[in-house]
Amino acid sequence: MTVRRAVVTGASSGIGRATVALFRDHGWEVVGVARREDRLAELAEQTGAHRVTADVTVAEDVDRVREAVEALGGADVLVCNAGGAIGLDPVESASPDDWRQMFEVNVIGTQRVIAALLPSLRASTRDGGSATIIGVTSIAAHRAYEGGGGYNATKHAQRAVLEVLRLELSGEPIRVVEVAPGMVRTEEFSLKRFGGDRAKADAVYDNVPSPLVAEDVAEVIVHAAELPPHVDLDSITVKPVAQAAPHKVARGELRAKS
Repeated sequence: MTVRRAVVTGASSGIGRATVALFRDHGWEVVGVARREDRLAELAEQTGAHRVTADVTVAEDVDRVREAVEALGGADVLVCNAGGAIGLDPVESASPDDWRQMFEVNVIGTQRVIAALLPSLRASTRDGGSATIIGVTSIAAHRAYEGGGGYNATKHAQRAVLEVLRLELSGEPIRVVEVAPGMVRTEEFSLKRFGGDRAKADAVYDNVPSPLVAEDVAEVIVHAAELPPHVDLDSITVKPVAQAAPHKVARGELRAKS
Protein backbone atom coordinates (compact mmCIF):
# COMPACT_ATOMS: atom_id res chain seq x y z
CA MET A 1 0.00 0.00 0.00
CA THR A 2 1.34 3.42 -0.97
CA VAL A 3 2.04 5.71 1.96
CA ARG A 4 0.36 9.11 1.73
CA ARG A 5 2.10 11.77 3.81
CA ALA A 6 0.93 15.28 4.71
CA VAL A 7 2.80 18.09 6.45
CA VAL A 8 0.67 20.51 8.48
CA THR A 9 2.04 23.73 9.99
CA GLY A 10 0.39 25.45 12.93
CA ALA A 11 -0.49 21.98 14.16
CA SER A 12 -0.58 22.56 17.90
CA SER A 13 -4.09 24.01 18.09
CA GLY A 14 -7.23 24.98 16.21
CA ILE A 15 -7.53 24.23 12.51
CA GLY A 16 -4.04 22.73 12.29
CA ARG A 17 -4.62 20.29 15.11
CA ALA A 18 -8.00 19.25 13.71
CA THR A 19 -6.46 18.77 10.26
CA VAL A 20 -3.70 16.51 11.60
CA ALA A 21 -6.28 14.40 13.45
CA LEU A 22 -8.55 14.05 10.40
CA PHE A 23 -5.72 13.13 8.03
CA ARG A 24 -4.70 10.45 10.53
CA ASP A 25 -8.29 9.19 10.72
CA HIS A 26 -8.19 8.86 6.93
CA GLY A 27 -5.05 6.74 7.08
CA TRP A 28 -2.43 9.34 6.17
CA GLU A 29 1.00 9.69 7.71
CA VAL A 30 1.24 13.22 9.05
CA VAL A 31 4.04 15.51 10.16
CA GLY A 32 2.73 18.14 12.55
CA VAL A 33 4.78 21.33 12.77
CA ALA A 34 4.39 23.99 15.46
CA ARG A 35 6.32 26.01 18.02
CA ARG A 36 4.92 24.44 21.19
CA GLU A 37 6.62 21.15 21.96
CA ASP A 38 4.25 20.17 24.77
CA ARG A 39 1.17 20.48 22.60
CA LEU A 40 2.83 18.71 19.69
CA ALA A 41 3.85 15.86 21.96
CA GLU A 42 0.27 15.50 23.17
CA LEU A 43 -1.02 15.57 19.58
CA ALA A 44 1.50 12.94 18.49
CA GLU A 45 0.53 10.69 21.39
CA GLN A 46 -3.17 11.02 20.61
CA THR A 47 -2.97 10.61 16.83
CA GLY A 48 0.28 8.83 16.03
CA ALA A 49 1.50 11.77 13.96
CA HIS A 50 5.17 12.65 13.59
CA ARG A 51 6.16 16.01 15.00
CA VAL A 52 8.74 18.72 14.40
CA THR A 53 8.96 21.64 16.81
CA ALA A 54 9.65 24.64 14.64
CA ASP A 55 8.81 28.31 14.11
CA VAL A 56 8.02 29.01 10.43
CA THR A 57 9.52 32.49 10.76
CA VAL A 58 12.97 31.05 11.57
CA ALA A 59 15.01 29.80 8.61
CA GLU A 60 16.97 27.24 10.64
CA ASP A 61 13.75 25.77 12.04
CA VAL A 62 12.26 25.40 8.58
CA ASP A 63 15.46 23.69 7.44
CA ARG A 64 14.90 21.13 10.20
CA VAL A 65 11.37 20.55 8.97
CA ARG A 66 12.71 19.91 5.47
CA GLU A 67 15.31 17.49 6.78
CA ALA A 68 12.75 15.60 8.87
CA VAL A 69 10.33 15.30 5.95
CA GLU A 70 13.05 14.11 3.60
CA ALA A 71 14.19 11.54 6.17
CA LEU A 72 10.66 10.13 6.30
CA GLY A 73 10.53 9.81 2.52
CA GLY A 74 9.01 13.11 1.41
CA ALA A 75 5.49 14.48 1.30
CA ASP A 76 2.47 14.45 -0.97
CA VAL A 77 0.56 17.30 0.68
CA LEU A 78 1.64 20.50 2.41
CA VAL A 79 -0.87 22.47 4.46
CA CYS A 80 0.41 25.96 5.25
CA ASN A 81 -1.81 26.78 8.20
CA ALA A 82 0.50 28.62 10.62
CA GLY A 83 -0.62 32.21 11.05
CA GLY A 84 -2.72 34.57 13.07
CA ALA A 85 -4.20 38.00 13.67
CA ILE A 86 -3.06 40.65 16.12
CA GLY A 87 -5.28 43.58 17.04
CA LEU A 88 -8.26 45.34 15.52
CA ASP A 89 -6.83 48.86 15.52
CA PRO A 90 -7.51 51.44 12.80
CA VAL A 91 -4.76 52.02 10.25
CA GLU A 92 -4.10 55.42 11.85
CA SER A 93 -3.27 53.99 15.27
CA ALA A 94 -2.15 50.44 14.48
CA SER A 95 1.20 49.12 15.69
CA PRO A 96 3.75 48.58 12.91
CA ASP A 97 5.32 45.90 15.11
CA ASP A 98 2.03 43.97 15.13
CA TRP A 99 1.79 44.25 11.35
CA ARG A 100 5.40 43.15 10.96
CA GLN A 101 4.79 40.09 13.15
CA MET A 102 1.72 39.12 11.14
CA PHE A 103 3.59 39.57 7.87
CA GLU A 104 6.45 37.38 9.11
CA VAL A 105 4.23 34.41 9.94
CA ASN A 106 1.34 34.76 7.46
CA VAL A 107 3.36 35.63 4.37
CA ILE A 108 7.08 35.02 4.77
CA GLY A 109 6.44 31.89 6.84
CA THR A 110 4.26 30.52 4.05
CA GLN A 111 6.97 31.25 1.48
CA ARG A 112 9.72 29.70 3.61
CA VAL A 113 7.87 26.43 4.11
CA ILE A 114 6.78 26.11 0.48
CA ALA A 115 10.30 26.79 -0.79
CA ALA A 116 11.78 24.28 1.65
CA LEU A 117 9.36 21.45 0.88
CA LEU A 118 8.74 21.94 -2.84
CA PRO A 119 11.58 19.55 -3.80
CA SER A 120 9.97 16.80 -1.69
CA LEU A 121 6.57 17.52 -3.17
CA ARG A 122 8.02 17.40 -6.70
CA ALA A 123 9.69 14.09 -5.92
CA SER A 124 6.32 12.60 -4.96
CA THR A 125 4.99 13.31 -8.46
CA ARG A 126 7.47 10.98 -10.15
CA ASP A 127 6.08 7.83 -11.73
CA GLY A 128 2.66 9.35 -12.23
CA GLY A 129 2.14 10.79 -8.76
CA SER A 130 0.80 14.19 -7.78
CA ALA A 131 1.18 16.73 -4.99
CA THR A 132 -0.96 19.37 -3.33
CA ILE A 133 -0.13 22.64 -1.57
CA ILE A 134 -2.95 24.04 0.54
CA GLY A 135 -2.71 27.52 2.01
CA VAL A 136 -5.12 28.48 4.77
CA THR A 137 -5.84 32.19 4.30
CA SER A 138 -9.06 33.87 5.46
CA ILE A 139 -12.06 35.72 4.13
CA ALA A 140 -9.90 38.68 5.15
CA ALA A 141 -7.86 37.81 2.04
CA HIS A 142 -10.90 38.60 -0.10
CA ARG A 143 -12.80 41.36 1.70
CA ALA A 144 -11.48 44.29 3.73
CA TYR A 145 -13.14 45.37 6.95
CA GLU A 146 -12.65 48.16 9.47
CA GLY A 147 -9.95 47.43 12.01
CA GLY A 148 -8.52 44.66 9.89
CA GLY A 149 -5.87 46.67 8.06
CA GLY A 150 -2.83 44.63 9.07
CA TYR A 151 -4.54 41.25 8.93
CA ASN A 152 -6.26 42.10 5.65
CA ALA A 153 -2.95 43.19 4.17
CA THR A 154 -1.09 40.04 5.16
CA LYS A 155 -3.86 37.66 4.12
CA HIS A 156 -4.28 39.43 0.76
CA ALA A 157 -0.52 39.00 0.34
CA GLN A 158 -0.65 35.32 1.30
CA ARG A 159 -3.41 34.76 -1.23
CA ALA A 160 -1.31 36.51 -3.88
CA VAL A 161 1.62 34.22 -3.08
CA LEU A 162 -0.58 31.19 -3.72
CA GLU A 163 -1.95 32.63 -6.96
CA VAL A 164 1.54 33.37 -8.25
CA LEU A 165 2.73 29.92 -7.19
CA ARG A 166 -0.10 28.30 -9.16
CA LEU A 167 1.08 30.16 -12.26
CA GLU A 168 4.72 29.27 -11.65
CA LEU A 169 3.89 25.57 -11.23
CA SER A 170 1.77 25.45 -14.37
CA GLY A 171 2.63 22.29 -16.32
CA GLU A 172 3.60 20.33 -13.21
CA PRO A 173 1.28 17.83 -11.48
CA ILE A 174 1.10 20.02 -8.37
CA ARG A 175 -2.13 21.74 -7.46
CA VAL A 176 -2.33 24.85 -5.30
CA VAL A 177 -5.44 25.28 -3.18
CA GLU A 178 -6.53 28.24 -1.06
CA VAL A 179 -8.90 27.59 1.84
CA ALA A 180 -10.33 30.86 3.16
CA PRO A 181 -12.27 30.39 6.40
CA GLY A 182 -14.68 32.92 7.82
CA MET A 183 -15.75 32.93 11.45
CA VAL A 184 -14.23 29.89 13.16
CA ARG A 185 -14.53 29.49 16.90
CA THR A 186 -11.25 28.05 18.13
CA GLU A 187 -9.63 28.24 21.53
CA GLU A 188 -6.97 30.78 20.55
CA PHE A 189 -7.58 32.86 17.40
CA SER A 190 -9.64 35.72 18.86
CA LEU A 191 -7.90 35.44 22.23
CA LYS A 192 -4.57 36.12 20.55
CA ARG A 193 -6.05 38.91 18.46
CA PHE A 194 -7.23 40.72 21.59
CA GLY A 195 -4.02 40.22 23.54
CA GLY A 196 -5.45 37.61 25.88
CA ASP A 197 -8.64 39.54 26.75
CA ARG A 198 -11.12 36.69 27.20
CA ALA A 199 -14.19 38.92 27.38
CA LYS A 200 -13.42 40.60 24.05
CA ALA A 201 -12.58 37.26 22.44
CA ASP A 202 -15.82 35.66 23.58
CA ALA A 203 -17.86 38.68 22.45
CA VAL A 204 -16.90 37.97 18.84
CA TYR A 205 -19.05 34.83 18.91
CA ASP A 206 -21.72 36.03 21.32
CA ASN A 207 -25.18 34.88 20.21
CA VAL A 208 -23.89 33.81 16.77
CA PRO A 209 -25.76 30.64 15.78
CA SER A 210 -23.29 27.87 15.00
CA PRO A 211 -20.01 29.53 14.05
CA LEU A 212 -17.65 27.15 12.33
CA VAL A 213 -15.33 25.02 14.44
CA ALA A 214 -11.86 23.81 13.54
CA GLU A 215 -13.13 20.38 12.48
CA ASP A 216 -15.36 21.99 9.83
CA VAL A 217 -12.37 23.60 8.13
CA ALA A 218 -10.31 20.41 8.50
CA GLU A 219 -13.03 18.57 6.55
CA VAL A 220 -12.63 21.04 3.69
CA ILE A 221 -8.83 20.76 3.70
CA VAL A 222 -8.75 16.97 3.71
CA HIS A 223 -11.50 16.79 1.08
CA ALA A 224 -9.49 19.06 -1.24
CA ALA A 225 -6.39 16.91 -0.71
CA GLU A 226 -8.22 13.65 -1.41
CA LEU A 227 -10.00 14.66 -4.60
CA PRO A 228 -8.78 13.01 -7.83
CA PRO A 229 -5.43 14.63 -8.73
CA HIS A 230 -6.77 16.34 -11.85
CA VAL A 231 -9.30 18.31 -9.75
CA ASP A 232 -7.96 21.59 -8.33
CA LEU A 233 -10.20 23.59 -6.01
CA ASP A 234 -8.33 26.84 -6.58
CA SER A 235 -10.06 28.85 -3.87
CA ILE A 236 -12.60 27.70 -1.29
CA THR A 237 -14.38 30.18 0.97
CA VAL A 238 -16.05 28.52 3.94
CA LYS A 239 -18.22 30.50 6.34
CA PRO A 240 -21.01 29.77 8.79
CA VAL A 241 -24.46 30.47 7.38
CA ALA A 242 -24.81 33.26 9.94
CA GLN A 243 -21.92 35.19 8.39
CA ALA A 244 -22.83 36.95 5.16
CA ALA A 245 -19.56 38.91 5.11
CA PRO A 246 -16.74 39.74 7.52
CA HIS A 247 -18.68 42.77 8.75
CA LYS A 248 -22.20 41.28 8.59
CA VAL A 249 -22.99 38.52 11.06
CA ALA A 250 -26.46 37.45 12.16
CA ARG A 251 -26.95 37.07 15.89
CA GLY A 252 -29.80 35.12 17.37
CA GLU A 253 -31.86 32.32 15.88
CA LEU A 254 -31.82 31.95 12.09
CA ARG A 255 -35.37 31.86 10.74
CA ALA A 256 -37.08 32.33 7.40
CA LYS A 257 -38.88 35.61 6.76
CA SER A 258 -42.63 35.33 6.93
